[in-house]
Amino acid sequence: MAYVLSLDQGTTSSRALVFDEAGAVRGLEQFEFTQHFPRPGWVEHDPAEIWDTQLRAARGALDKAGIAASDLAAVGITNQRETAVVWDRATGEPIHPAIVWQSRQTAPICDELRARGLEDEVRSRTGLVIDAYFSATKIRFILDAVSGAQQRAERGELCFGTVDSWLLWKLTGGRVHATEYSNASRTLVYNIHERDWDDVLLSELRIPREMLPEVCDSSGIFGEADPACLGAPVPLAGAAGDQQAALFGQGCHAPGTAKNTYGTGCFLLMNTGAEAPTSKTGLVTTLAWGIDGQVEYALEGSIFVAGAAVQWLRDGLGLVADAAESESAARAVDDTGGVYLVPAFVGLGAPYWDERARGALVGLTRGTGREHLIRAALESIAYQTRDVVECLERDSGLALGTLRVDGGACRNDFLMQFQADLLGVPVRRPPLLEVTAFGAAALAGLATGVWSDRSAVESTTEGGTVFEPRMEVARRDELYAGWKRAVERSLAWEE
Repeated sequence: MAYVLSLDQGTTSSRALVFDEAGAVRGLEQFEFTQHFPRPGWVEHDPAEIWDTQLRAARGALDKAGIAASDLAAVGITNQRETAVVWDRATGEPIHPAIVWQSRQTAPICDELRARGLEDEVRSRTGLVIDAYFSATKIRFILDAVSGAQQRAERGELCFGTVDSWLLWKLTGGRVHATEYSNASRTLVYNIHERDWDDVLLSELRIPREMLPEVCDSSGIFGEADPACLGAPVPLAGAAGDQQAALFGQGCHAPGTAKNTYGTGCFLLMNTGAEAPTSKTGLVTTLAWGIDGQVEYALEGSIFVAGAAVQWLRDGLGLVADAAESESAARAVDDTGGVYLVPAFVGLGAPYWDERARGALVGLTRGTGREHLIRAALESIAYQTRDVVECLERDSGLALGTLRVDGGACRNDFLMQFQADLLGVPVRRPPLLEVTAFGAAALAGLATGVWSDRSAVESTTEGGTVFEPRMEVARRDELYAGWKRAVERSLAWEE
């Protein structure tokens, strides 16, 4: 039996899973880590804590699987994307907290780039929009915030990396400074057509090329893990940003197939194959992965707050004890009583791209109760997904046939049924929900012969639960029109 260890480094926790060659999970370990909010709208992580929790999770997963590192064929990595880490090349010590993808602290830098008329340049070169979501403005912020950092970066003394690069560096004892296509394409300074760091955009942001990682295939040998980390020199053979890993793990290998991951945020991707379409509706074009020197592209809509809205109900308002309680609470009422929650806690992503939008709770009456608020929070996830699906269909010219779903919140049957009702298409939940981690394992396993080809990977994702739409079209459209009105109230709220 061959085994692959997948390191799944997320926004709120570090997880590790051992998969066997049938795609079954043989061991899993997970550790949450601290979220830092130094100012409203700012989100930071401690890179050392990310590494510590990820290493402990990896060792714990091996223990629970009852195997040693020497039994592994490969290690794959998947990670929270866009989060920026800058560290000292000689010491390996971070020079600043990691700035998280959710953080809006670089909005003023984005305003400056727009004022300089760079929106079209950024779109045409990177497939992205100018937004604090992406990594490059975070690099600029760190280089400005730390005394002498710009000069050190220009001398080649500093390394930048998204979280995959940080883990590769730590796992190899500083021998490998690399990333792969999907993560590189989320930085705002990677040319997705030429497949190289873009000198024009690097110059505009004054980011030295010397601090950037080498960009490699998503499926291929990056190096070997230092035996001191896992106990044996295991090949590090696959990596992808979490959403592209989920696309791969869901078996969306053909153009036109799509998935939505319901995690802290929501991320809907459609494989577009060798084509890199330009969105007219506010989506972004991204690299899905690179295998054997060939890349594939995807259209993506990013929703910043999805499962995080339920966390807010739990931690901020105390309305639920845990996320699972939200389902029974939502079912306790027939509808929200006209209440809408727009969870723009850190701005709105696709298709609005409004950094200054803020959360809004509208339609309240004296009859509004706890259950209405909880149901409105769950429904907000489905409404935001419909926003993105409508854009996806317009940009691609394709009608969505089935939406494949994964992520923690897709365990909620109420949410999945409401999603199918609101979209008017079936929603398919796979039997294995760990598709993000499995996608990274599959990329690593393909590179090391655990799986012979993509069809062998796809066979592990067959089956699952299908939610068929039941809502009348008129009711669906009425509810969605109310959502659009609610969104209008939240836009450009922060001056």
